[in-house]
Amino acid sequence: MKTTTESLQLTGFEEILEDRELTVSSADYSLLTDLYQLTMAACYVGEGLDGRVASFELFARRLPGGFGYAIAMGLAQVLDYLEKFRFSPAQIQALQSTGIFAGAPEQFWTLLATARFTGDVWAVPEGTAVFANEPLLRIEAPLWQAQLVETYLLNTINYQTLIATRAARLRDVAGPEAKLLEFGTRRAFGPQAAVWAARAALAAGFDGTSNVLAALKLGRKPVGTIAHALVMAVAALEGSENQAFAAFHRYFPGAPLLIDTYDTVAAARMLADRVNSGEMQLEGVRLDSGDLAVLSREVRSILPGVPIFASGDLDDREIAKLKSSGACIDGYGLGTKLVSGSPVNGVYKLVEIDGIPVMKEASGKVTYPGRKQIFRHIENGQILGDCLALSGENIKNCDSIPLMKLVVKDGKRVQNEESLDDIAKRTAASVASLRPETRQLDNPISLQVEISPDLQSLTQKTKKSH
Repeated sequence: MKTTTESLQLTGFEEILEDRELTVSSADYSLLTDLYQLTMAACYVGEGLDGRVASFELFARRLPGGFGYAIAMGLAQVLDYLEKFRFSPAQIQALQSTGIFAGAPEQFWTLLATARFTGDVWAVPEGTAVFANEPLLRIEAPLWQAQLVETYLLNTINYQTLIATRAARLRDVAGPEAKLLEFGTRRAFGPQAAVWAARAALAAGFDGTSNVLAALKLGRKPVGTIAHALVMAVAALEGSENQAFAAFHRYFPGAPLLIDTYDTVAAARMLADRVNSGEMQLEGVRLDSGDLAVLSREVRSILPGVPIFASGDLDDREIAKLKSSGACIDGYGLGTKLVSGSPVNGVYKLVEIDGIPVMKEASGKVTYPGRKQIFRHIENGQILGDCLALSGENIKNCDSIPLMKLVVKDGKRVQNEESLDDIAKRTAASVASLRPETRQLDNPISLQVEISPDLQSLTQKTKKSH
């Protein structure tokens, strides 16, 4: 019996069907979606609803575990995606070949063939601290367009917001002087996630990434040291750890060295002899195992002028413990616990269709109707409170700042792309504006978001209409 793939009639789209290498390029992004986005779009077309203007908002129902805030991130990739939103003839033929859309109206295929994003986008700037149930982004577009982009938007914003939030808290705990380096590529959830993780970490205040592709694409110089493998290989073949270090420095003079392959203290003393004799310069040493607090103090006494970096499944709590124990560490390499963990629970929900407010009432998943804005009350540099209100609502007795900005109008960007440095500055300012109890590591207290009177009234009215 033939498999589904074998039974397909191959024409101009045979590359899509026969390509078994599961790599993804930007040209594939229109198909990087859940099936139901496409089947719903086809239904909208058949029912004559596809052109109705819809508003969807993307928000997190809850914050990442143990966090009192989240840092919005991923908007830049969303805007790139919307700008390039297309379906090629080969992609359309591949969809048709599945047989799933046999009953879809012909106009559905015409829409895909001419697909462009023509709507508006309102969003919180990247690097802004946000809280549960506050929209990070709103799409206002013809219903079929707003529906089709959901999966990609959730994918990039959920993941980058998670990494940015973790990175921001790591920076907060480590302090402004510590060097923070992103080492998470080997633990990230796939190649694309590795690049996004590097970007989000840099935008949240990290100083560098070991991911060469990400660094070069982002206009940065990649950073790193060496692995135990080089030390073991050269030492085994040429005689000693000292010779391994010397060999590496022949090609990369002064580069930081990993010194805990065998005996950390002995390696530090050997390097100290060479540094003190003027035989070598040393830009840093890295400790990746053992009692980092004790070892860092010993290494500092032996190599007083050499920066010490630590790595090895560290997170914000481990860094806090190291600092409280008097560890002599100047920088940290963060990987596994930065790029993984409990996800941001971001969802994308319809809030208005053709001017009619709508809401979801399912138990535990209730949403607020209507297009919304976040008003933030800041006084003396500190966030005093947020108010979730209807877009255009007049917030009384509140000298508040609206957080969501118009970034795309009629499918065209209305703001220039921000640099990572500018986003990192906003991240630092956002975290600094939070109350201590919201920033604390243990049992953080998230900001309570007020619901405006008009939004409360609309919610009750919409419930009654159901």
